[in-house]
Order: sequence, then C-alpha cells, then structure tokens
Amino acid sequence: MSKPVKITLISFLVIFACMGGACSMRTTDASVSKGADPVPAAVADREIDAALATIKKKPDSTAGYNQLATVYINKARSTGDFGLNSKAQSAVDEALKIAPDDFTARKLQSSLHLTFHRFRDALYLGKKLQQEFPSDAYIYGVLTDANVELGNYAEAIVEAQKMVDLKPNTASYARVGHLRSLHGDHPGAVEMFKTAARTADPLDKEAQSWCLVRLGDEFWKNGNYTEAEKVYDEALQIFPGFHLAVAGKGRIRAAQNDFEGAERFLSDAQNKVPNAETIILLGHIYKLQGLADKAGHQYELVEAVEQKLGMKGDQKLLALFWADQNIRLDEALSIAAAEHDARKDIYTADVLAWCLFKKGRLPEAKAAITEALRLKTNDAGILYHAGMIENGLGNRTQAVILLKKALMINPSFDLIQAENARSVISILQ
Repeated sequence: MSKPVKITLISFLVIFACMGGACSMRTTDASVSKGADPVPAAVADREIDAALATIKKKPDSTAGYNQLATVYINKARSTGDFGLNSKAQSAVDEALKIAPDDFTARKLQSSLHLTFHRFRDALYLGKKLQQEFPSDAYIYGVLTDANVELGNYAEAIVEAQKMVDLKPNTASYARVGHLRSLHGDHPGAVEMFKTAARTADPLDKEAQSWCLVRLGDEFWKNGNYTEAEKVYDEALQIFPGFHLAVAGKGRIRAAQNDFEGAERFLSDAQNKVPNAETIILLGHIYKLQGLADKAGHQYELVEAVEQKLGMKGDQKLLALFWADQNIRLDEALSIAAAEHDARKDIYTADVLAWCLFKKGRLPEAKAAITEALRLKTNDAGILYHAGMIENGLGNRTQAVILLKKALMINPSFDLIQAENARSVISILQ
C-alpha cells in the first residue's frame, strides 16, 4: 500500500501539486479521456474520424463533441500545435449548446479555460463543479492550476491535497512536484516528478515523457545539467522526437557551451513547435557566436510568434524579452502591469519588477520583486533581477549576495543575463 502524500510546511519544505503554468500541468486525464493514447498522429486522426462519425450519427448527443474535443486537446498537447485547442473549444461549445449542464463538457471547458489563460473563469467553473461533484479529483486539479496561476498559493495547496487524497496518481503527483518546486523544495519536487513518471500509464508514452521533462526541467533550474540531460534522453527514448525534451537537450548543451550541439537540438525543436523560449535561446547562441543577422532574425521571430498568439500566448514572456533587450520598454511595462492586475503569481510579479527596473522606477521594482520572492523559489532569474534592483538602489552588499546566489543555483540560467551578473559582481567586489 502506497504511503499517503501530505502537504506540510516544515521549515523550507512545503507543499504539494500546474503545466503552467496552467499551463504547466496536463489537465486532461482518464476521467475525461478514457484510455486516450496521444502518441501517433495517425491514431489521433482515426479518433477524430470516429468522433465525427458519432456526431453525424447522433447530432443531438454531446458524446461525439466531447470525444472530438478530447482528441484535439490530446493531439495539441503531444504535437505542440496550439491551434488544435481552438478546434477543441468549438467542439465543447457545441456540446454545451446541446446540454449546458453536461458534466464532461464542463470539465473540458474548465481545462480549456486554463489553456487559453482564462484563469478566473477556470476558477469560477471549477468551484461550481466542485460544489456539484465534490469527489471528482479532476476538478481539484483545475482548482489547483487556476489558483497557482492567479498566485493563490495557499488555496492551491488545499485543493491539491484534496486531489491527492482522492486520487493519488500521475496528475496529482505532478502537481505535488510543481508546488514543491515553487516553494524551493528541490529534493521534494524531484521525488514527486519521479513518482509521477513512474506511475504514468505505460501505454501513454507522451504522459511518461511529459513527467520526465518536468523532472529534467527541475534539475535544469537547479543547475544539475548532467541529471537533466539523462532525464531528457529517457523521455526521448520513450517518446521519440518529443519537442519539449528536444528543447531541453538544446538548453543543456547551450549551458555547457556546446553551441553546435545546442543549435542542432534547438533548431529541431523550433521546427517542430516554434516556442518563444526556444527561439530566444537560439538567438542568444547566434549572438554569442557573432552571427548578428541570424540572431536578429530569431529575435524578430519571437515577436511574430507571440503577437500572432495574442492573448492565447504568454504576453509576459514578450514583455520580459523586450526588457532584456532594452527595447519597447513602455509597451513591456504596459503588458506586465496589465498581467499583474489580472494575476498575482510570482513570475508575473518578477516580470513587472524587471520592467519597472528598466524604466528606472526602483522603489516600485523593489516592491514587485519582494512579491516575486515570497515563496523562496529556487529561480536564478528572479534572484538575478532582485540583485540588479538592489544594485540600482545602491545596496551593493545585498546585490552581490543575490547575484552570487543566482549563479550558484544555475550558472547558465540565461546565456546573456548570467554573463551580465558576473560582470556586475566583478565591478561591485
């Protein structure tokens, strides 16, 4: 019998629990998608055909539309084709027209609220579903994710504990890992991500690989590049070509100054799924190699990708990118401030702090970065921003402490900003 997982706050160990960002958690599970295997595209296409056939046969039933939405969500997750989520939304809309109270359709809607960053809508619907179906673990996953994205971390812990009590499985263990990571409990996060991968359905290759990528990302965040690459390799053995694992490999090679290897993996990942973080990192590699034109092309592509997605994308990532580049700072601050008005998570507070710093509004930047640091997360980027803000305020000793801590956690957290941190430390000491 497995040992119960509890979320406790003992010294710096906390937690339990998103793909976050809402985003960080996978939100479709067997309670919505019965036995779905998202790996081969041909399988998904056959399932789409089957769902369409059901709709044609029973146009007044929600079953076919729910089935179609589930397949689109699974395929979007495994391929990285975000546009498939819009097709899923259309299918859910049709199901809800037929039966507004359909339980499965409403669960799928709550998941799509998270996908499209409608976090308050997800929280509202999740609470309604919770009142009606208090023993459904999936709903607590939605509530956990929504609260994490909105910065309601205490509430997220409560909902996550309920989820793991009701259904200790891959979905709940992954949320444990994410919340532990957010609260700076690296060993605890590693333990839970390993458990999530180990308990995943062996027939769902993408689910196993997704959990392993989360584990690799946790190692990466904490500067353990060797273990991170091992885990990414394992993910690729299980699910060959998985774009998140390929990008992870590229990030590790870049951190180890293997720019040729990094370029190969990152280009592959970018061709599969043009993700802004991957595009930026590849641009940094070209910049450090003196390839200004290729770097410029990458940086232009970042804006094209994020602006094409609009509110479907991560606008605060675009704001962070502009602030790092010292360009379009008014727009960056406007985006960050609007995001912060809507959600109070630590990463939004961090981006707001950095944009305020770049605009010279140091007292406000200090307040925002204090908010970003409140969970004591082991995030080198947040600590770097905190150090630079302290330096701007004239607090040289505290600036050095924070900048050194950032580099100690992850020496290559950002190829450009990490070097800047080292330069500032050398000047201040």
